[in-house]
Amino acid sequence: MSGAGREQYYRMKFQLRSLGYKSKVVLLCSIANFINAADRVLMPLAIVPMTSEFKWSLYWQGWILSAFAFGYFTSQIIGATAARKYGGRKVLCFAVTMWSLSTVVTPLAAPYLPALISTRIILGLGEGLGLPTIFHLFAQHVPAADRSRAFGYLVAAGSVGQTVASLFVPHMDWHVSFEIFGVLGLVWVACWFIIYHDPPSQADEEGQELIEKEVESVSWMEWVSHWSLWSIYIAHFAMNWSNYIIMQWLPTYLSRTLGANKESMSLTAVPYIINSLCSVGWGHLADQMVAVGWPVIRVRRLMTFFGLIGPGICLALFPEVSNLVIAVLVVSMAMGLCAANSSGHLSNHADLAPSHAGITFAISNTIATIPGILCGPLTAELVVASHGRWFPVFFLAGTINFTAAMIYYTQSSANPVL
Repeated sequence: MSGAGREQYYRMKFQLRSLGYKSKVVLLCSIANFINAADRVLMPLAIVPMTSEFKWSLYWQGWILSAFAFGYFTSQIIGATAARKYGGRKVLCFAVTMWSLSTVVTPLAAPYLPALISTRIILGLGEGLGLPTIFHLFAQHVPAADRSRAFGYLVAAGSVGQTVASLFVPHMDWHVSFEIFGVLGLVWVACWFIIYHDPPSQADEEGQELIEKEVESVSWMEWVSHWSLWSIYIAHFAMNWSNYIIMQWLPTYLSRTLGANKESMSLTAVPYIINSLCSVGWGHLADQMVAVGWPVIRVRRLMTFFGLIGPGICLALFPEVSNLVIAVLVVSMAMGLCAANSSGHLSNHADLAPSHAGITFAISNTIATIPGILCGPLTAELVVASHGRWFPVFFLAGTINFTAAMIYYTQSSANPVL
C-alpha cells in the first residue's frame, strides 16, 4: 500500500472508530471529572468531624486544606504537555490512580499530620494532570462542532460531583466517605484501561492540528508581556480566591460560627447547584448578546464585572448574616454570580490566543492556584488575630475581587495577541 493510501486507511479507520469512541470518551472523562470534583471537597466537608476527633488547631486546619493546592499548582503545565508525549491513555490512567489512592489512604494517614498533608499534595498532583489531559483527548476524539457540548457535560459532571459529596458526606462516617470515592476512582481506572486506546498517529486532522498549534513554538516572554493576558490571569486569581474561601472554609464557618449540625451541613450543596445552573444561563445570555450585535469585548467585560463584583459584595456582607439559611442563600447568590466568569474572562482565552488557549489556560490556572495555597493558613491567621472574627477574611476577598474587576475592565481585549 502506498504512503498516501496507508494514511487514508488510518484516517478512515480512526474516524469510524471515533464515532463510537466519542461518546465513550466524553462519558468516561465526565465521570472522571465527577470523581475529581467530589474528591476535592471531601476534606473541607470532613474536616469538621476530623478536627473534633484529632483536636487540630485552626492553624493546622488551614495547612491541611491548602496542601492540595501545592500539588495542583505544580502539575498544571506538566499536564498540558504530558498527554501529547506519553499518550492520553497512560497519563489520565496515572492521574486518576494517583488521586484515588491518595483518597483511599487518607483515613490511615489522618492521625499523622505529615502523612495527611502528603496525601493532600498527591491528590493535588493527580488532579492537576487531569483537565489538560482531557483537553488533549477531546481534541483527538471530538469534532469541533461538538466540543462545546462535550466540555459542557464535563463541567456539569464536576458540579454534580461537588453536589453529591456535599449532600451525602455530612451524613456518613468520614472514614467511609474517603474510601467510597477512592475506590470509585480505582474502578474507573479499570474501565478506562479496558475501553480506551490511544488513536494511531494518523489521527483526526482537525484534532491533530489543534494539538500541534497548542505546542507551536512561542517565546515565553509572549505569555507574560501582554496586559490583556495579565487581565485574565488577575481576574482568574481573584475568582479562585473567593472560590477557595467558600470551598475550604464554608463548612467550618457554618459549623463553628452559625451552629450548623450534621443534617444542616447538606445545605453546602446548594451553592454548587446554583453555580451549575447559572453557568448555563449566563452562557446562553452571553451568546445571545453577541448574536444581536454586542461587541465581544463588551460582553466579556460585563460578564466578568458581574462575576467578580457580585460575589465581592456578597462576601463583604456575609459576616453580618447570623441566620444559617440566609447565609447559605448569600453564598449561593455569590456562586451564581461567579458563574458569569465562564462567559467572561474564562472565554477570553480563545479570543486572545485562539491557537494557544490550552497553554494560556494552564498558565492562568497555575497562577489561580496560588489562592488555594494561601487561603488556608492566611484565613486561620486572620481569624486568630481577630479573636475569632471572620470579617477580615471576607472583606479581603471582596477587595481582591473589586480590584481585579477594575483591572480586567480597563486592560482586557478581544483582539488576538498570540
